[in-house]
Amino acid sequence: MNQTYTRLLFQPELENPVLVAGLPGIGNVGRIVAKLLIESSRAKLFAELYSPSFPDYVPIDKKGVCRLPRYEFYAPTTNGNFVVLTGDTQPPLEDVPAHYEVCGDVLDLAGKIGCSYLITVEGAPSSHPTREVYVAATSKKQAEGYTRKDAMIYKGKRIMGAPGLLLGLGKRRGLEGICVLGPTLGVTTDRETAFRVYKFVRKVLGIDAREGI
Repeated sequence: MNQTYTRLLFQPELENPVLVAGLPGIGNVGRIVAKLLIESSRAKLFAELYSPSFPDYVPIDKKGVCRLPRYEFYAPTTNGNFVVLTGDTQPPLEDVPAHYEVCGDVLDLAGKIGCSYLITVEGAPSSHPTREVYVAATSKKQAEGYTRKDAMIYKGKRIMGAPGLLLGLGKRRGLEGICVLGPTLGVTTDRETAFRVYKFVRKVLGIDAREGI
């Protein structure tokens, strides 16, 4: 394998869905949020993305079976007009071209299935984490709109990796979106922050907060 490629398992029947991206990162917030969305919507895997830019290891399941690291795309089987992107890893931070390539391929697939909006999820590193939820967006109007949903504007100087780059590249393609961030120490997996961010993402998606997870 000498280039990134996507394997489509089936075409999800959704109309202008929202792409929600939760990948491994600070405090593992994004990946936990993605897992909760997948579980609560009984989502099914419909596409896989593989890349030689991913680290040189293989995940091994409980049965001792190995596979290549990958990104995974899920579509809900219950009510919900969104798809969830998660995965095992991201390209190394120092490999900038790899990040652009992989994020570009993610957006290519998002375009093919008609995604109309982007939501990325990440932890916001903080030495004294609070209970706020932060948003950064592709426009001032988008960012300010979510302050009415009890979020605060993120004033950090940058968002590293896919959570930021997907928004930046998506904006160049005419897509709007937000990054939802939860303050965390980021030293270990932060489930409490992730659950708080998850509830906010459900609100953005219009999912009834009374539904189970």
